[in-house]
Formats: sequence, C-alpha cells, structure tokens
Amino acid sequence: MIAVLCGGVGAARFLSGLLDVVPPAEVTAIVNTGDDAELHGLSISPDLDTVTYTLAGRVNRETGWGLAGDEFTTMAALEALGGEAWFRLGNLDLATHLFRTGRLRAGATLTQVTGELARAHGLSISILPMSDDPVRTVLALGTGGEVSFQDYFVRLRHAVEVSAVRFVGAERAAPAPGVLDALEAASVIVIAPSNPVVSIGPILAVPGVAEVLRQRRAEVVGVSPIIAGAALKGPADRLLVELGGEATASGVARWLGGVCGTLVIDEADADQVAGVQACGMGCVVTATVMRDATVAAELARTVVAAPKLGAAHLTLGHQGQVPS
Repeated sequence: MIAVLCGGVGAARFLSGLLDVVPPAEVTAIVNTGDDAELHGLSISPDLDTVTYTLAGRVNRETGWGLAGDEFTTMAALEALGGEAWFRLGNLDLATHLFRTGRLRAGATLTQVTGELARAHGLSISILPMSDDPVRTVLALGTGGEVSFQDYFVRLRHAVEVSAVRFVGAERAAPAPGVLDALEAASVIVIAPSNPVVSIGPILAVPGVAEVLRQRRAEVVGVSPIIAGAALKGPADRLLVELGGEATASGVARWLGGVCGTLVIDEADADQVAGVQACGMGCVVTATVMRDATVAAELARTVVAAPKLGAAHLTLGHQGQVPS
C-alpha cells in the first residue's frame, strides 16, 4: 500500500500518474485541508476537490483546478449585485460545495463526505482529509497583519511578502480516521510535489502525523516541487526564501529532512545531489516535470522504488541518476 501526503495541483497530477502504475485500492491520499474556507455560507475544500476532479478526469486542465467546461455566470451575477466574487466558483463546482455543506450540517464528518464525493465520481482510491477538525493556514504579512490562506493566495494573488505561517487549530486536531493506519501500514509514504510550507506543513502539524513519519523515515520519499530554483506553479519558492530557507532542491531537503529519508529531484538539479545528501537523505535524480501522463507514470514508478535507490546512492555516493 502507498500513502501520499497531498496538496494542490502538483500532488493531484502525481496521484494521477501513480494510479497508472499502482491499483487504486492500494493507494491512500492524505490531503491538506488547511486551505479550506467558508465562503457564501458554503464549506469549500479546494485541495480535496482538485484531487477528486483530477483523478475523475474532470478537472480543468488549463487551470489545474475546477471542473472542465464550467461556467461562472453565478459569480458574475453575484458580482453585479455587489457581492464578493474574488474567489471564483463555477456553476458546476457549486454543486460540490452545496453537497458538502449540507452533509456537514446534517452531522456527517468531512471524511465521510469526501468518501461520498469520491464514489460519486467513480473513484476507488481512498481519499482522506488530514483531519475532520478545522485547521486553517494563516499567513503573517511582512507589512503587518495576518490573512487566511485563500486571501493570500487568491485575493492578494500571493504577491505579498510573508514573515510567518501558522496553522490555527492544528494543536487541537486529530488525524482523520484511517490516516495514521495508512501511514503505519504503507510500504512507501510519499510527500507529493506540493508546497512544503502551506500544503505539506498543515498535514505535518496535525498531532501524530510527523511522529509516524519520523519513525518510518527510511520509507518516506519526497518529490521536490522546486526545479532549477523555481516553483512550477504557486509561491513555494518565494515562501521558502521569505521564511529563512532556500529555493533549491537542497532547501527542500532541509525543510523536510526530519521526516523524509529520500528526496527525488529533477534532472535540472543534478548539481544539488551532494546538498541533499548532506541533510542525511538519499537522493534520486529523474524527470519530475509532469508534462503528460507518460512522464507522470514514470515519475511514480521511480518514487515507489526510491527508498532502495536513494539508500544505495547515499551509501555509494552515486550521482543519484535513476537507471533507465
């Protein structure tokens, strides 16, 4: 069984490739909910929905989020009335949020609702929220004050400097049912190519999760979301620097080193192998830019094999290249 810590578009694309090489019933996706928000009275779980839509083959491929072919006439009408419309919700996407909100208000847990939505989309993979308890990512701005993640990411277009990040409610949260069991039973635990600060950070902040990863560090494989000093999508590179880290594969290794035994990095970062290994981690170099389904599947195969490859490279001082 493979357990994957997920957040955002990169994780969803990785999961799609993984399901091409591993039966869906053998995969558990543990998804960030620190991005969740309540808007217009609706409970919105962006990362859970991105994973679900992508694996169902219904995601908008141009944006990486939302539903393909969706329209935004409801948002346009709301904006015309003077309502807040900066967080764009498509007409079809609204059905998901209406369903989730109604079920939660009826007493269902987020885990139950997530499973129901996955089955409604014909998925057999286990998709779990990191917690049924509310955890919210809050960012302190360099200019002062704090904002929620969606305010930072969408309304402010992540174009502002961040001085600190905290996960409100994490200390009181419990892992969702099945999360720790999946992490303890998995033959390989993958930290998907997601923003290590605001996508993976909230999951690790839930009590018990990081502890299991530290205990099983040799079986934990991360995929660097930083390639040639930049993030392919989103603000991961800037956040790492703003919070005192480094926007490199080695910087990702230092950020995840306590819970991750092997890091998979892109061919463009082959010169980073020694820096990754200096963090006490194995290092595997391969193509990580998931331009199509074939590359995503090959990346997934490499990641599943990475604990053995990474350990060998760490011991032998090899340059980390995966044999073709």
